[in-house]
Amino acid sequence: MDDVCEGKDFTFPKQEEKILDLWSQIDAFHTQLALTKDKPEYIFYDGPPFATGLPHYGHILAGTIKDIVTRYHSMTGHHVTRRFGWDCHGLPIENEIDKKLGIKKREDVLKLGIDKYNEECRSIVTRYVSEWETVITRTGRWIDFEDDYKTMDLKFMESVWWVFAQLYAKNLVYKGFKVMPYSTGCKTPLSNFEAGQNYKDVSDPEVFMTFPVLGDPHGASFVAWTTTPWTLPSNLALCVNANFIYVKVRNKYSGKVYIVAESRLSAIHNPKETPREAVVNSSNDVTKNTNAKTKGASGGKTENVLDSFEVLEKVSGASLVGIKYEPLFDYFKELSDTAFRVVADNYVTDDSGTGVVHCAPAFGEDDFRVCIDNQIINKDNLTVAVDDDGCFTEKITDFSGCYIKHADKDIVEAVKVKGRLFKCGAFTHSYPYCWRSDTPLIYRAVPSWFVRVELLKEQLLENNKQTYWVPDFVKEKRFHNWLENARDWAISRSRFWGTPLPIWISEDEKEIVVIDSIAKLEKLSGVKVFDLHRHNIDHITIKSDSGRVLRRVDDVFDCWFESGSMPYAYIHYPFENVELFEKNFPGHFVAEGLDQTRGWFYTLMVLATALFGKPAFRNLICNGLVLAEDGKKMSKSLKNYPSPMEVINDYGADALRLYLINSPVVRAEPFRFKKEGVYGVVRDVFLPWYNAYRFLVQNAKRLEIEGLAPFVPFDQATLLKSSNVLDQWINSATQSLVHFLRQEMDGYRLYTVVPYLLKFLDNLTNIYVRFNRKRLKGRSGEEDCRIALSTLYNVLLLSCKVMAPFTPFFTEVLYQNMRKVCNGSEESIHYCSFPTEEGKRGERIEQSVSRMMTIIDLARNIRERHNKPLKTPLREMVIVHPDADFLDDINGKLKEYVLEELNVRSLVPCNDTLKYASLRAEPEFSVLGKRLGKSMGIVAKEIKAMSQENILAFENAGEVTIANHCLKLTDIKVLRDFKRPDGMTEKDVDAAGDGDVLVILDLRPDESLFEAGAAREIVNRIQKLRKKVALEPTDMVEVYFESLDDDKSVSQRVLLSQESYIRDAIGTQLLPHSLLPAHAVVLGEERFHGIAGMSFGITLTRPALMFNVKAILSLFTGDAKRAHNLQTYLLSRDHSNLKSEFQNGNGKKIVDSIDQQPAVEVVLGEHVFLTVGDYYLARKSD
Repeated sequence: MDDVCEGKDFTFPKQEEKILDLWSQIDAFHTQLALTKDKPEYIFYDGPPFATGLPHYGHILAGTIKDIVTRYHSMTGHHVTRRFGWDCHGLPIENEIDKKLGIKKREDVLKLGIDKYNEECRSIVTRYVSEWETVITRTGRWIDFEDDYKTMDLKFMESVWWVFAQLYAKNLVYKGFKVMPYSTGCKTPLSNFEAGQNYKDVSDPEVFMTFPVLGDPHGASFVAWTTTPWTLPSNLALCVNANFIYVKVRNKYSGKVYIVAESRLSAIHNPKETPREAVVNSSNDVTKNTNAKTKGASGGKTENVLDSFEVLEKVSGASLVGIKYEPLFDYFKELSDTAFRVVADNYVTDDSGTGVVHCAPAFGEDDFRVCIDNQIINKDNLTVAVDDDGCFTEKITDFSGCYIKHADKDIVEAVKVKGRLFKCGAFTHSYPYCWRSDTPLIYRAVPSWFVRVELLKEQLLENNKQTYWVPDFVKEKRFHNWLENARDWAISRSRFWGTPLPIWISEDEKEIVVIDSIAKLEKLSGVKVFDLHRHNIDHITIKSDSGRVLRRVDDVFDCWFESGSMPYAYIHYPFENVELFEKNFPGHFVAEGLDQTRGWFYTLMVLATALFGKPAFRNLICNGLVLAEDGKKMSKSLKNYPSPMEVINDYGADALRLYLINSPVVRAEPFRFKKEGVYGVVRDVFLPWYNAYRFLVQNAKRLEIEGLAPFVPFDQATLLKSSNVLDQWINSATQSLVHFLRQEMDGYRLYTVVPYLLKFLDNLTNIYVRFNRKRLKGRSGEEDCRIALSTLYNVLLLSCKVMAPFTPFFTEVLYQNMRKVCNGSEESIHYCSFPTEEGKRGERIEQSVSRMMTIIDLARNIRERHNKPLKTPLREMVIVHPDADFLDDINGKLKEYVLEELNVRSLVPCNDTLKYASLRAEPEFSVLGKRLGKSMGIVAKEIKAMSQENILAFENAGEVTIANHCLKLTDIKVLRDFKRPDGMTEKDVDAAGDGDVLVILDLRPDESLFEAGAAREIVNRIQKLRKKVALEPTDMVEVYFESLDDDKSVSQRVLLSQESYIRDAIGTQLLPHSLLPAHAVVLGEERFHGIAGMSFGITLTRPALMFNVKAILSLFTGDAKRAHNLQTYLLSRDHSNLKSEFQNGNGKKIVDSIDQQPAVEVVLGEHVFLTVGDYYLARKSD
């Protein structure tokens, strides 16, 4: 393996770019596809975005989810085709071209020519494709941009035709006249789910009008209410609720007589009226109220309402049906025989208005239904007096050509002039706007082609049950409710750039031919077809069997119909790939945002149910909305978020990926994006992971530096037999990681992975590497070192493989270096199989080590409370726990780690939980409060009175009955209070516990421990000096100690008694300063005073040669000059090269390159020593 740099010098973004180059060189994605081509298919549907805008965090989030899932399934033995898709048709494209060309009306397009207009649309469809490819590729997502699919492709459009033809053949398509949400900005009807995407709080006029009853003896008028004055010219009826009571009342001040619902009389009450204001028999009864807000004008105060009115009659709503009234306008006088009368329906409510609703059947769904049901109109004679651009037609002579919303004021004024305006004001309410043009929607009767979704409702609900969603509440609530209330789907749009409806029809609409393929169209028309867009097929006619000429209807498909057809159209089914589709439908996986419950997820489900009686997909991940840090929607104009590429260039794509999937957004909740959060992932995940890897590489390289055989990892089977407890533990923990990730990924729960990985990495670095440093550095023997290194290597390799789908770059960086010591490894980590569990997981050892870390944390807390640093050795600790197996582990194979980490001399296990603790019980009020209600006080009192024996019995049984209530372990909190031994104070003994294990520390000072404590202080200063001079852990140095005390006996005693501990801790012999040679290269030195009552100096040097001058002189028969020349020559050589030469010569070296000197054989350990430490130990043994 190659050397690696420090974590602070490792640039994640630059390393990722190198990996991108590697993937490009080896064509990694296509190679992976080729390697898995014979594996079972895993079908993933990629929802097509529009390429008219740049990718944002929402796209990156959904793309990351898709990439993780598809990478995982590739590694678990599947062939996963991943083709990028583009939504090319529909309003988003047309809207841009309308702005570009200044198109305001439908006629503008026809003047320009549909061919020119459509080709303009085609020209911008792929405007940002290269930018998309750059960003998506940089995020690490593997998806095919070359073999992409576009909804405007000939093959895709042909499959869409086939889908429609199948629905038509199943009698699931009809043409209807229906009131629908209509965008005047985009000049097209919208589906219900599109209409619900953009609501705004707006202020509209609120108008009360009078409708005089024909032939009424009191001259009474109905009073109706509307917030859409522009619909008044099309009024054809008034609607009441048959079940309401209506009153005929005379205003005591004006003398006017009105009919309204009794419960809504307050709506026509004017509390400001006084007798002086009364104008008897006035023909212009108008009360202006321009300041009314939110239903305020239609509500009014209810007190003293009857003081203003005299009740003349009370009647049921049913009795009013059939009464004729005087029309507001004469535009529809030809309908007088059937129109301008009262009808009844339950849609009339009494929560606002007057209980009398004005009906304009062309502009309200309920109005249309009620007028049809009551024969006011029929579908054949309905006149829609507003054109496609939202302007009044010539039918409305006084306002012809005027945009409806602009006409509101003039219409109100006209009503006022006619003496029919009762009052007007303003009304603030939530109103739907077009999601593309941002213009207010209207409801307008339009001829449209529909899919009979309502007929499929039960099957849709059943198919939804067969799908698996994460999170499931979106499926069970939001999506289920949407299906429950599904309406027939208007799939046609009176637009230009889209897939044309394949319907050829006679002029009288009696003969219809639906085309399901290009071949059929060519056969029936005799025309060669090369493109299916309107301008290339609208001229094509078909001669019917009866000899009539059939022409295509003008409409194109709603683009949601196209995206809903994606599972078939993207592979050109059924014209190609029949076996591929039929063996693998429904698809295995889709993922998009929460908004798609009313969009793509819905249309996929509807079409699949209609075509095949199945859902379109099996598994679905639904993500929430990524918001800016301030909680607002991300906005280019507000500049309230950093660009994705800025974040990637600063911290890397892997960090961004993990940050996004470790957030609530993967559980369909909103999420505030913070750039600092991405850095947090680098700090908390990648740097610890990298440091563990770097530690492995450094110590594997150290073997070669020391002249030993290069590192080659042992196989997994050998490692599983290791007798070292921490090897056993980390191997088991790694298998648990594999098990957990497989389990969670098979359940599509991506959001659980990062917390588990964080804990695993923490355990790897802070337990395995930290507690095994001596072994990993070779201080417990070469064989043990290689086992520890192999274990660490294997753990890192497995963790990289399981994390490869999540962090494709970083895992590849590590893998590419690690594979150099492993023969037969795959060229990329992404070609590897996802790990499977090998051997049994050691749940006991995992739990014991977890408890060991708890013990260490608790003991550290006690030390901190009493200001006893870890350098101060303590005499004894007691571990109290009822589990004998755990106590065996902690007092056996884990004991050395606990004692060394906590600097304690002895450990005493104790399974008598009452010896050092008293038990008491407390009720869990948060759990029991709601459940017990009034009984809570009695139960709480009895719980607190439980004896120790009762508490122990409760813990063993798992339940207890108190005051006739059965209580479980979760209902009662058992607290263990430390019981200090007699005669001991808090300064002598203290304890800490977590409710499971109790740790007791003997804090009394012990002079016999002084030397051990002083030795730890010396080691601590040496390690700090190493850091200060920026030494790497693997850098070999020599350490010299110089006592600065007058009485040097204290330090000498410490060094003598603790020699072994100090040598193990610093990895080399601590040398007396008197041996420091003049030629040694000093790296750093520092003096310390008052440390454990000592003052001393520490000096760090590079390893330096030491000479046996007498032995060298004897080589040259006492010639001091030649002996000096040899020493000078040896000192001039590179130390590591010299070391290698001696190793290669089995400790001997011929020196024959000194001018005018004879060749001599220099023997290591006789004439020269490679380090002062070697010289010191040799002299000491002599």
